[in-house]
This record gives sequence, C-alpha cells and structure tokens, in this order.
Amino acid sequence: MAVVHQSCVGYGAEPFASLVAEHPGDDVYPQADFRTEWGPVFHRGRLDGTARVLVLGQDPATHEAISRRILVGEAGQRVQGLLAKVGIHTAYVMLNVYLYSVFGQAAGSRHAKDESIAAYRNRWLDALLVDSGVTAVVALGDLAAKAYAGWARTQPGTAASLHLAAIRHPTYAEGFARASGKPLAETTASQLENWNEHLAELAAHVSPEGATDLTPYAATWGPTDLVPIPEVDLPPGAPAWWRDVDAWAARTGDDRQTKRATISVVVPKGARTWPAL
Repeated sequence: MAVVHQSCVGYGAEPFASLVAEHPGDDVYPQADFRTEWGPVFHRGRLDGTARVLVLGQDPATHEAISRRILVGEAGQRVQGLLAKVGIHTAYVMLNVYLYSVFGQAAGSRHAKDESIAAYRNRWLDALLVDSGVTAVVALGDLAAKAYAGWARTQPGTAASLHLAAIRHPTYAEGFARASGKPLAETTASQLENWNEHLAELAAHVSPEGATDLTPYAATWGPTDLVPIPEVDLPPGAPAWWRDVDAWAARTGDDRQTKRATISVVVPKGARTWPAL
C-alpha cells in the first residue's frame, strides 16, 4: 500500500492569504539588522482553528530559512518535546516575534518596540487568538514575552482568558553559557528548572489531544526531550530529515558577509540510506 504523506496546506485561506501577501520587507525590517535576503518565514502548525496552544518564538534561524517553517531546528525539537509533555502533539500554532532572522546579537533588542513590526505581528496574533480555541500561550524568552504583552494591551479581553507561560528560550542555556562563561551544565540545569516551574500550570490550562507525561525535566536534556517535527507541519515534498533531531544546516564562510550569504545543507549520516557505489 502506498504511503500517504501529510503536509502543511500553506496560506490559501483568509486571513492568512492576505497576511502573507502584505508582509513587510526592507521598509520595516532594515537590512543592517535583519537577514531579509533569505525572505520571511511566517509560522509552523495549525491555521485551521484546531490549535490549542500558541508558541511565540524569536526569529527564524538557519534550518528555518531552508524549510520555510519556524522552530524546526534544535530549538523547535525542544519545544516539541515540551508540548508533548502536556499532551499537545499537533494542536498548536507557532509564530515568531520577527519575520526575518536577526543579524547581530543586539538587533533583536533594538527593534523590540518597533511599532511597524508590532503592527503586522499583532494582525497574526489577532487572527490566531481572538475567538479561537487557543487556551494557552508559550512565550520563548524575553523578546517574546514583551511582544505578547504589547499585543495583550490591544486585546485585553482575549488576553485575560489565556494562560501565559513565559519561559526561557529553548537555546538559553547555550547562549548564556557563551555570554557569561558559566559551564553549560549549569546553565542547562537552570533552564530546565525554569521549564519545570511552568509545566504543571501549562498542563492545567490546555486540553490534551493525546498522552501526557508530566515527569519533570532532569538537570540535562534526556533522550526523549527532543521530539522530531511532524510531517504535517512542513511544505509538500520536504525530505524526512528536515524534521529530524540531527542538525543539517549551518551558516558557513570565512567572514561575516560570506557567512550571511551562505547556508550549507548536508544530509545527516543517519538519513543517507542510498546504496554505496
């Protein structure tokens, strides 16, 4: 029997068709701070009203530039694992604070209060949260928490009905270890402790679609804490290894400009199933 593949249906329905058609470009996202040359990356997950959780991330990274869906790389795998713990396996939708990848560590903070960026982002949040089945929002990091708070002031009635889990970004541990010089083991334990603090309340505010496992995170990532991305989240024809836990894309080059212009994509060893010649 032939395998029937599932894939993301894209942006054919309103209001998403208009949102995609009217996305901002260099006029709103200056190229000095954003990699607009790689195009906007809009979302991942359900746009059909079946989402129960909305995840708000930061900006698309390397894997996302290729797959055209957000939170696909290691950060996305960690978020997928968190959602699975509370019984959410596909009933979610994900957005980012920024449509484009930030260029430079400080770029995201510089535009945190940019009204033009917020106005477009709030149209997406209105479409996905007002009169919807979403009952909880997971904000990944400070930028996401601030962006959500800005939207909540424009829709106080809807915001009051939603549970907010403002947790540390899924790659907080690596970033803070680099910035502070602290051991990665220490920053990882701190991040997972933070996620544990929100786990029970998040579970209490969502209706699970499947099995739950509220076992707290340990001090380090376990083998089941990273979960592959479902096939239905990606565009038609996406190879299976785009959804795997193995990294397959990286910015490469000898200087910042070459690195900005280059993404190297390599099929992971575990996905090299072709016969040796």
